[in-house]
Amino acid sequence: MADSPITDLRGALELLEKHPGQLLTTNVAVDPMAELSGVYRYVGAGGTVMRPTKTGPAMMFTNIQGYADARVVIGMLACRKRVAMLLGTTPENLGKHMCRALETPVAPVMVAKEDAPCQEVVHLATDPGFDLRRLIPAPTNTPEDAGPYITMGLCYGADPETGEEDVTIHRLCVQGADEISMYFVPGRHLDAFRMKAEKAGKPQPISINIGLDPAVYIASCFEAPSTPLGFNELSIAGSLRGKAVEMVRCVSVGAKAVANAEIVIEGELLPNVRVAEDQFSKTGKAMPEFPGYSGPAKPELPVIKVKAVTHRVRPIMQTCIGPSEEHVNLAGIPTEASIITMVNRALPGLLQNVYAHPCGGGKYVAVLQVKKSAPPDEGRQRQAALLAFSAFSELKHV
Repeated sequence: MADSPITDLRGALELLEKHPGQLLTTNVAVDPMAELSGVYRYVGAGGTVMRPTKTGPAMMFTNIQGYADARVVIGMLACRKRVAMLLGTTPENLGKHMCRALETPVAPVMVAKEDAPCQEVVHLATDPGFDLRRLIPAPTNTPEDAGPYITMGLCYGADPETGEEDVTIHRLCVQGADEISMYFVPGRHLDAFRMKAEKAGKPQPISINIGLDPAVYIASCFEAPSTPLGFNELSIAGSLRGKAVEMVRCVSVGAKAVANAEIVIEGELLPNVRVAEDQFSKTGKAMPEFPGYSGPAKPELPVIKVKAVTHRVRPIMQTCIGPSEEHVNLAGIPTEASIITMVNRALPGLLQNVYAHPCGGGKYVAVLQVKKSAPPDEGRQRQAALLAFSAFSELKHV
């Protein structure tokens, strides 16, 4: 993969600033409670509960009510052209670009704490007055949401028995001064780690990394069978950048964090502790989901007990709304790469490209381009479609 100067969110923002129309910064005061997402809906792109109808700039909010010096960026990956720009390729080549990275992984490396920008400022949960809700300007996207959500939190954990690592993005709702609920889609690798720890009666150490290099976010959204249990998706990001992702030991728990993250929340998933997702709002709703509806709040979710928050000086909170083109690209581009990889193994030379169409939220609809070189090739497109269906249970139309 070609070398790239981008290793963190700030480098990505600097690149967007060089391209007119890709980043809009505003100092107008905005309330993180339903207002920030509403402004982005109309100025940036998309909608809080309606399918996006246009493509607009990423937005940086520098005046967040109730949070001195806080900044929130949204929509970094909400445009396929912008994603391609940030990854050094073209929009139509994104799936193939990710394929090559998947095939040539570069494992992450450890760095010393003094070389980790994410630990420039440290807040321990034992500090007087510690309150996650005052440190992190997590937006509440709609008045019906269960609470403030961390929507771009890359969760890191390790298998308590084997030490194998995994990173994934999960639905995280702030539930108090030092508690966060965590929703696991069935089959997620990090949940398998949590269940092993819970069976042993032990907490599962975890870090939540916010504000990252776009390559890290995209890479983390690969799923099985492309990335089986024990495969560290950060190695895909390392391949995309031609440089290993740098990690650092957490200050309060036995986990690792992305060294260049803007914000890191350190904590432990508590064994046999559950909380209602909407325990405070009582709306019965969680937050808008990628297909375009508000998902129901879960009655019982695992709880993260926060032990520390570390961050860079004047950190940038990264977020997204649902549904949006950001969801489409995060889910869809790795899906494209996975289908290409799988079909090429079984039917080499047939598949030319794949497009995870936005109408399916990046998960439900895939358009396959095939090349039929001879009459016997007729029908092989059906074989390709069946391979795609067999690999992705959420896929509905090919």
